[in-house]
Amino acid sequence: MSTSRRNLRIGVVGCGNISMTYLRNSALFRGIKLAACADISTDMAQLRASEYGIRAQSVDELLKSEDIDLVLNLTIPTAHFDISMSALSAGKHVFTEKPLAVTAVEGRTLVAEARSRNLLIGSAPDTFLGAAGRLARRFVDGGRIGRPVTGTAFMMGRGMEHWHPNPQFYYQPGGGPVLDMGPYYITMLVNLIGPAKRVVAMSSIASAERLITADGPFKGTSFKVGTPTTIQAVVEFVNGAVISIGMSWDVFKHSNHPIELHGTEGSLRLPDPDTFGGVLALSERGSEWQEFSTADSLHGQINWPFNAPDRANYRMIGVADLANAIATGGKPRASGDLALHVLEVMEAILEAGATGKAIDIPGSGVQPAALPEDEAAALGA
Repeated sequence: MSTSRRNLRIGVVGCGNISMTYLRNSALFRGIKLAACADISTDMAQLRASEYGIRAQSVDELLKSEDIDLVLNLTIPTAHFDISMSALSAGKHVFTEKPLAVTAVEGRTLVAEARSRNLLIGSAPDTFLGAAGRLARRFVDGGRIGRPVTGTAFMMGRGMEHWHPNPQFYYQPGGGPVLDMGPYYITMLVNLIGPAKRVVAMSSIASAERLITADGPFKGTSFKVGTPTTIQAVVEFVNGAVISIGMSWDVFKHSNHPIELHGTEGSLRLPDPDTFGGVLALSERGSEWQEFSTADSLHGQINWPFNAPDRANYRMIGVADLANAIATGGKPRASGDLALHVLEVMEAILEAGATGKAIDIPGSGVQPAALPEDEAAALGA
C-alpha cells in the first residue's frame, strides 16, 4: 500500500457527533486526506459526506476500497474491536476512538494483528499531544518538580442521564466512568511519568437505577445500572510514583483539580485532560503557584464548540502524527501499545474494585516520545 505524508487517505466509520470534530479538524493537519465515510445509518453517512465533500459508502464497501489507507474508527466502544479488526484484515491502518477495545484481551488481539500485518494502529485520546500536555511534559522532563512521588487525578460529576437522551449504555459493562473517561486521565499520567505496574481499588454503585431527565423518547423512564459508578484507586507506577485516582458519576459538585503531581522538587497542576489546552500551575520547592496559560499556544487556543468556543479541541492530531510515522518509519505517539496499556490499567482498576485484590499490570516501554514544538508545528497543514 503506497502512502505518503501528504496523502494518507482516510475512511471514517461512524458518523455520529464525535465525527464532526474529526472531520472539521482534518483541515488543520498535513499528511491526511478525507476520502469516504460510512455508518450503520445510511442517512447519517450521506449527511456527513455532503457536509465535508467526501463519498458515502457502506461499511463493507469502505473496508474494501482500494483508495482507503487508514480507517478512522468512530463507532461506539462495543463495536471498536470488530471494526478495527476488519480494517486490519483488509490491510488498512487504523486509528480508533477510545478505548482501544472494551477488554484487554481484545486490545492485545488488535495490537498483535496490526504488528503481524506490518500495519500501524493508533487510538484516542490524543489530547496529551495538545499544548497543555506538551508543556506539562517539558516541565516534568526538565526536572521542574524533580522525581514524581505522588499525586491525584479526579474525574467526578453527575453522569449522563440529565443531558443525554439515551444514556443507558454508559452504565453497563464496557461503560462507566473508568472506561468512558479514564483514558484521558491515565493516558496523561503515562505520558508524564511512564507505565503503571500495580493497582488497588474499591468501587460502588450509588443507585441501582437511574432516572432519565433529559428530553427525548426515554424521558421519565428508569434503567438498571450494571457497572460501578464510583471508583477510588491507587496506582503504583514503574518509576515509584503512587497516584490516587477517583472517578465517579455520583457527585453533584467538587473542588478537586483534574490532575496534580508532586515531586521531590515541586508540584504541578494540570487542566482537564479531555481538552488540549488550559491553565497549568507550577510550584517549585513550595513557592506560590505560577500559572501558565496555553490560550495563545499552538493546539491550545479555544476553538470548540464551533458555534461558541470555550475550550481547545484538536482531535485528529493523533491521526496526523500516525500519518507522519507511516511516512517516516517512526512510531505513533498515540499508539496501540499505549492505548493497550491504558486499557490494562482500567481493567485492573475495575478488577481490583470488584475483588479487593491488588492487580499487577504488564507492560513497559509504552511512554510515548515527547512531541517537541517544532514537530507539532510541522504536523500542521
